[in-house]
Amino acid sequence: MRREDRRITEDNEIVDILHSAEIVHLGLMDGEYPYIVPLHYGFIYEDGKLTLYMHGAVEGKKLDLIRSNENAFIEIDNNNGIVSGGEIPCRYGAAYASIMAKGKAEIVENVEEKIKGLELLMSNQTHRNFEITPMMTRSVRVIKFSAEEMSAKARKVAAK
Repeated sequence: MRREDRRITEDNEIVDILHSAEIVHLGLMDGEYPYIVPLHYGFIYEDGKLTLYMHGAVEGKKLDLIRSNENAFIEIDNNNGIVSGGEIPCRYGAAYASIMAKGKAEIVENVEEKIKGLELLMSNQTHRNFEITPMMTRSVRVIKFSAEEMSAKARKVAAK
């Protein structure tokens, strides 16, 4: 990371980013070019390890790509406003917080893990707890992303 002064290492700050963002961009390989898809997610972050759960249709391109190559990359960000440069345009910037990670994506087949993933997703997206039944899991696929390397960074708006 070029800007070490913006690196986030505190677990509570990483969890705050994960809770406040709504969308993960999941990058998969599609031949010579990356394929990136925005998805809602739920997560577990324990002992510095990040696991994301996402859901989608029972068939589709992202599932085919995961089956052919489990290597994946994720990006999560929050746009927290503009950093003013006053009368000098080149001094303007963005306030943000972001997480990037490379790891492995897999399609979850185990019903109990699908339930857990969907409950985490609903909790993160709605801030409510739902009980997911095995029957509810039949119409969706759950994707699990396990991060192997991760970085987080932020640029905050200076207090006035």
